[in-house]
Amino acid sequence: MTRVQLTDAEWEFIGPYLPIGQYGPYPERLRQQFEGVIWRFKTGGQWREMPTEFGAWSTVSNRFRQWRDAGVF
Repeated sequence: MTRVQLTDAEWEFIGPYLPIGQYGPYPERLRQQFEGVIWRFKTGGQWREMPTEFGAWSTVSNRFRQWRDAGVF
């Protein structure tokens, strides 16, 4: 399994600092998307190479851009 998995304690600390953008409800897959971003940072892989266990690469990439623009990264 390639997934970078956060512990529940780590997620409880990190989750509140992640803005979700102006569209839709708080996404159920936010943690999965965050772990996908961490996967990319750790591996240096391209977005399109991201394993599907993190969700669609385009969704994770868009979420990263929202966080980047909000000053999270």
